[in-house]
Amino acid sequence: MFLVVLLVSILNSSSSLSVSSIATIAYSETSSDSSWDKFLGALLNSLAFVAVVTVATFILVLFFYLRCTNFLRIYMGFSSFVVLGFMGGQIALFLIEKFSVPVDCITFSVLLFNFAVIGVLAVFMSKMAIVVTQGYLVLIGMLVAYWFTLLPEWTTWVLLVAMALYDLAAVLLPVGPLRLLVELAMSREEDIPALVYEARPVTLHDPASGPVQRRIWRERGNVRRDSVGNSSSNSSVNVVSDSNSTVSIVQASHNGTRIARVEEGQVSERDAELSAPLISPRMDGQDGTSAESLMLEGMGLGSSGAIKLGLGDFIFYSVLVGRAAMYDFMTVYACYLAIVAGLGITLMLLALYQKALPALPVSIALGVLFYFLTRFLLEVFIVQCSLNLVMF
Repeated sequence: MFLVVLLVSILNSSSSLSVSSIATIAYSETSSDSSWDKFLGALLNSLAFVAVVTVATFILVLFFYLRCTNFLRIYMGFSSFVVLGFMGGQIALFLIEKFSVPVDCITFSVLLFNFAVIGVLAVFMSKMAIVVTQGYLVLIGMLVAYWFTLLPEWTTWVLLVAMALYDLAAVLLPVGPLRLLVELAMSREEDIPALVYEARPVTLHDPASGPVQRRIWRERGNVRRDSVGNSSSNSSVNVVSDSNSTVSIVQASHNGTRIARVEEGQVSERDAELSAPLISPRMDGQDGTSAESLMLEGMGLGSSGAIKLGLGDFIFYSVLVGRAAMYDFMTVYACYLAIVAGLGITLMLLALYQKALPALPVSIALGVLFYFLTRFLLEVFIVQCSLNLVMF
C-alpha cells in the first residue's frame, strides 16, 4: 500500500493518465457528465467487471476440477510475466521520464526481461527464498493496483464496493465459485495454483535434536485418532485458500466430524509446516502438548504455520489507499487504519464463527466510510480549527 501511495504521489502529480480496460467497457466517464450519469455509468462498469471475474473464476474451477493444474500454473506464470514485463515496464518508463534517468533501450529491455523471468520463477518455484517470493508478490500487487487507480474516480469507488459484495457472495454462498474451488482443493488435499501471499514466522531447527516433527490436521469422516492421543474430538478443519480475495488460514469448526492427527517423523526441514486452527479448542492430550501451547500455535504465535492472504485482497486494499492519496494524505491515514482494523475484525470473526470468511467486505466498507467521513467532515473541521487557531 505504501508503494502504491508513493507511485501515485510521484506520477499522478505530473501527468493525467487514463486507461481503457474491462472496468470501463460499458461507460467512459467525462468531466461534463452529471453526478447521476457518472454513478450509473460506474455501476454498469462494475457489473460488467464483476461478471467477467465471476465467469473467469468458474472457468478456473472447471479446469481445476478436470485436473488441468499444469495448464493453470502456466497461465498464472504467463499472467505474472505480463504484469511484470508490460505493466512494470510502462511504469518504469514513466519513472525514467520523470527523473530523467539516462538509459538506452537495449539495456532497459534486457533488465526488464530478466526482472520478469526471475519474478515468474520466484512466484511459482518453491525452491526460491520466501523473501524473494514475497517481494515479487508485493511488486505484482503494487503494479496492478496502480493501474486500477488510473480508472475514473466514480468507477473506482463503485468497483471497490462491487468487488467486496462479490467476495462476500463467492465465499459464503453454497454455489459461490471461490467456495467450490476451496472445497474441491480440500477434498483432494491439493494446493490451488494461485497468487497467494504467505506470511509465516521463522523458526530455527537444531539438527542435533532429531528430525522435524510435522503435525497435520485434516478433515476425516468417522476416523479414529491414532494411538498417540486417546481422547476424542468433535472438530473439523477447514483450510481456506483463495486465489482472489479470501483469507487463507486454518480454522476449526464444531461439528460432528472427527479429526485424524498424523505424526510424521522423517520430514525434511523445508517441508516442516504446522497447519493449526486460528484459535484451537481446548483439548486434553497425553503427548506432552498443553492446551495453552496449542492455542498459541493456532494463533501463529508459537508455530511455523503460515497465514495466507489472496493477492487480490492486497490489490484492492492498495487501490483504495492509492485513490485516497489522489486527494490528501489525511484520507490516506484514515483509510490505512480502517483497512488494518477491518482485517483484524475479519480475523476475530474467523475465530468467533469458525468458518471461511472473505477478507474484502469489512476492510473495504470501513475504508470507504472513513474516506468520505474524513474528506467531508474531519478535514473541514480540522481546517476550520487551524484557521481560527483553535488547539484541541
